[in-house]
Amino acid sequence: MRISRQPSRAARLTTGVFGAALLLALPTSALAQYGAPELSSSTIGENYHIEASGRLWTPDVFGQISSEQFGIIGSKVDFADDLGFEKTRFKDFRLVLRPSKKTKFRIQHTPVSYTAETALKREFVFNGQTYPIALPLQSQFDWNVWRLGIEYDAFYRPRGYVGFLIEARYTEMYAELRSPVRPTEFRREKAPLPAIGIVGRAYPLPALAINFEMSTFNVPKDAIPNIEANYYDWDINGTFNVNRYLGVEVGWRRMTNYLSIKKDVGDTKFQGMYFGGALRY
Repeated sequence: MRISRQPSRAARLTTGVFGAALLLALPTSALAQYGAPELSSSTIGENYHIEASGRLWTPDVFGQISSEQFGIIGSKVDFADDLGFEKTRFKDFRLVLRPSKKTKFRIQHTPVSYTAETALKREFVFNGQTYPIALPLQSQFDWNVWRLGIEYDAFYRPRGYVGFLIEARYTEMYAELRSPVRPTEFRREKAPLPAIGIVGRAYPLPALAINFEMSTFNVPKDAIPNIEANYYDWDINGTFNVNRYLGVEVGWRRMTNYLSIKKDVGDTKFQGMYFGGALRY
């Protein structure tokens, strides 16, 4: 069994920097008077200070992982063709705190986890270990993302808005391969990364909102020691607001990720429809 590496000093420092930046960015007066301003809008979905939402997301399966160990180059292991991962439903949770009309503080958690049992169709190398053809294999892959951000809706009108988003993201990647005739091999990597994006909402009807969100960032090779990453997150959805407290959602999301930490690489694309609901106060 391999022992997973702990976050590097650079990673811990990056976490502290982004955490401090977010705290400094919080408007002091807004926090002190949270909940005090009375929001009033002709569109049903805009009269709230707190919003909690949950979604069920069923993305398509696309991804590759590789891990080098002992100087042995790792193969690109495919999620579907090699590991037998199938389409799976995942949960997504979001919390929005809205102290003023244009300012929102956001928390989002998206845990993606695949498991499968299969007999290998080809030979490959992972974490310095060779896995021959026809080997019975149990595999697990987790991609766990926490997002902490600030949204400011710079252009705000009664029937919609356009704003920008600044986030700190904490991404954890875990891959494990188990076989009755091979030692268990696993890799776990963690990285705090930033993101910037744009958001928009339009109300064609007072109770119906069309929402768009895109966030992205690119960490070039050598910008942070031993880390290279890029990702894009697209989210388009419609929300029907039953009343000011309850809304139902249907949408489409695409989350493309590339994360390389030292000798471990994850290259994934999750995209598909989701359904959910929101509670507001």
